Amino acid sequence: MYRLLLFSLFLSLLGSSSNASTIGNVGSGKLSFISFFSRFWSESIAHKDGYDSVSSNLDKESALSHPKADVRRLLSSPVKASAVNRAVAAGAIGANWGSQSSHQLPPEIVVRMLRENGIQKVKLFDADYDTLRALGHSEIEVMVGIPNDMLSTLASSPKAAERWVSQNVSHHLTTNNVMIRYVAVGNEPFLETYNGSFLRTTFPALQNVQEALTKASLHDRVKVTVPLNADVYSSASSLPSGGDFRADIHEYMMPIIKLLSDNQAPFTVNIYPFISLYTDANFPVEYAFFDGNATPLNDGGTTYYNMFDANYDTLAWALQKNGFGNLPIIVGEIGWPTDGDRNANLQAAQRFNQGFMSHISAGRGTPMRPGPINAYLFSLIDEDEKSIQPGNFERHWGIFRYDGQPKYALNLGTTNSRSLVPARNVSYLETKWCIMKPNARVNDAQVAPSVSYACGLADCTSLGYQTSCGNLDAQGNISYAFNSFYQKNNQLDEACKFNGLGTITRADPSIENCRFNVMIRPYYAGAGRISLCIKKILMLVMGVTIFFLSDL
Repeated sequence: MYRLLLFSLFLSLLGSSSNASTIGNVGSGKLSFISFFSRFWSESIAHKDGYDSVSSNLDKESALSHPKADVRRLLSSPVKASAVNRAVAAGAIGANWGSQSSHQLPPEIVVRMLRENGIQKVKLFDADYDTLRALGHSEIEVMVGIPNDMLSTLASSPKAAERWVSQNVSHHLTTNNVMIRYVAVGNEPFLETYNGSFLRTTFPALQNVQEALTKASLHDRVKVTVPLNADVYSSASSLPSGGDFRADIHEYMMPIIKLLSDNQAPFTVNIYPFISLYTDANFPVEYAFFDGNATPLNDGGTTYYNMFDANYDTLAWALQKNGFGNLPIIVGEIGWPTDGDRNANLQAAQRFNQGFMSHISAGRGTPMRPGPINAYLFSLIDEDEKSIQPGNFERHWGIFRYDGQPKYALNLGTTNSRSLVPARNVSYLETKWCIMKPNARVNDAQVAPSVSYACGLADCTSLGYQTSCGNLDAQGNISYAFNSFYQKNNQLDEACKFNGLGTITRADPSIENCRFNVMIRPYYAGAGRISLCIKKILMLVMGVTIFFLSDL
């Protein structure tokens, strides 16, 4: 009896209500306990990260998962589509929440920030366990993502797709009450810059994921989609009515679109007027914005005053020409960066994003698709580890800085204050910076390799022509590079050596619009689950000891 009471107490401390039947079998001998131990261990490992060995890297976002690439200049398309029946209104604004940051805000802080800003939809680029768990019970609609580097695995194995759906959709719907509504299969997989790497795996992966959702009886609740860049369609006439899908990928697009249509799923497109301006020196600047100052584009009597409407309607025309005129459209990404290029600044970003919000708030839609527009701003928070292959601006798309502080005034129409609400309870490192020693010489032979090393491993994208820190002198540029490396490495003393050129200061070296950041404290994903797992293992060891010692 003593042994049974101790063991029952141990199991209650373990907190596993699902193992009540095991308690009743304790008296049958140690074999029952070993069976319990085996199940406990397998469940602990299985749920530590929510993945098994086959799909363990499904939540690892590829470095190329969401770059912005070349986009056609004037694209559009017309389609009279029915509204998507969703729990969250199509007109409610969403946001892209990326994870390519050296220091991420804790998911709980971000979710609270989303809710306090009235952002009702979020689009993820992976299926990170902690992020999804934090979104549980938040009533925020979620689009989970499958990175491009997982397409091949899912395309070749229906079982892998079933496991992915079970672990990353079913589990969070039932256990964590996450409002998952979409699964994004890949991210811009048909970008021309990928040279066809994912052409043959995207549709099979999409098909297997759809079948997995159907097998799990989730097909009416969760819809698949494939976020695509606007370069998948074009217009031979440079008018929206000339829209069609690119000839070189047409055969790959049609099966995808048909599957989406057959399953009442949306077509997701990423539209970036900024990229058009970035890649084309002759692009009419005013046409990128929503002020109505641009020379309008006339398409057979339909007038377009901004690139977004023209681009959106070019897609609608492409869908209509191919027999899918009623397919719902989601704007998966739209936004404007704030640094890293002469056209990327706070003023332009505020003008574009506020203009877009005002443009869609009335629910008028576009000439070819009147009604609410379902859109996700890109992006929520800056990401300092994104690939800068498309341009230095890639790390500056956020409407919030890395620490969750608003960059500029933006009225999303969702709060009483009519402004962005900052993240609360953010924890920072010490208020100190690494700079170049005042007595060091800028022509020191160690300066160039030190700066190259710092910028190669940290973020110097705010340095350059007409960027926020473009007016620094030589010593200022060196200090910025040193501090970026120092902060990214959590202010370790060794990270401010630079062959004797660096020194730590508590005087803020920021100048005007050029901010020398103090990094937030690192957040270690899964730390809570790991601690809980360790706690359970220690309890288990204690239980085993009590169980066997009681025989002595």
